[in-house]
Amino acid sequence: MLIILNKTNWTPASFILSGVPGLEDIHMWISFPFCSMYMVAMVGNCGLLYLIRYEDTLHRPMYYFLALLSLTDIAMCSSTIPKALCIFWFHLKEISFGECLVQMFFIHTFTGMDSGVLMLMALDRYVAICYPLRYSTILTNPVIAKVGLATFLRAVLLIIPFTVLTKKLPYCRGNIIPHTYCDHMSVAKLSCGNVKVNAIYGLTVALLIGGFDILCITVSYTMIIRAVLSLSSADARQKAFSTCTAHICTIVFSYSLAFFSFFSHRFGGHTIPPSCHIIVANIYLLLPPTMNPIVYGVKTKQIRDCVIRILSGSKDIKPQGV
Repeated sequence: MLIILNKTNWTPASFILSGVPGLEDIHMWISFPFCSMYMVAMVGNCGLLYLIRYEDTLHRPMYYFLALLSLTDIAMCSSTIPKALCIFWFHLKEISFGECLVQMFFIHTFTGMDSGVLMLMALDRYVAICYPLRYSTILTNPVIAKVGLATFLRAVLLIIPFTVLTKKLPYCRGNIIPHTYCDHMSVAKLSCGNVKVNAIYGLTVALLIGGFDILCITVSYTMIIRAVLSLSSADARQKAFSTCTAHICTIVFSYSLAFFSFFSHRFGGHTIPPSCHIIVANIYLLLPPTMNPIVYGVKTKQIRDCVIRILSGSKDIKPQGV
């Protein structure tokens, strides 16, 4: 494979995404679960957005944050899976340098956004349980819009330097990326320049986004547990905890895979097979969007009731004012 280079700054015209190295012979088989999960994620999250938009009983802060999570999940998995399927099915492995940078920007922006939304949902549960009488006055629609926008801008502003730093690197170690998508460190490792700044900045962003969000989630649930345990009624405690179970499941899905993918990429390169890392990295971007609609559909009574009414045909969901 020829490498086309710009002689002035050693920038490749394009990269080659190899897919899952070592498992090329079974790319077609790998594509089936990826495609199935992607379809479930798209249908499930679009279905949630439809329910939240048109069902009056779901016009509450908790469900607005859930809608924001669904939008983020759709964007996050759509940034990677379509290209991965093109690699598996049609061997369309080439991606231009500019397209690679754009994909990298979107992937890291929406993963950062996903973490921020999970933190906002934890704060929502804290306010709902610890200040139930002030819930609707604290989390008004303007407040929800502002914190959602702030979470998005935080991710964008912190990820833009990734793109700038990566673009300025000289690339003279080939143009083959052993991955299904343009991950920041996978691209940086092709550079013959000093990538220490990239690595340090990556860790810094992980702490600023992931570390801060996990701290807020931990504090929120500590306060929630204290408030719930102070309730005298066992039924009240159970009801309060049940409103958090779906969110806790979502946190487990998201952060467990995120930690494995992040640390294995940086510290487990010699002990973890590349194929395992790449598959887990893809599942990290695909499993939470797939499972979130299912978890919230099963664990949240209001959503479950809406779905049952639709399936039973007892009540059509109509737009407001119709």
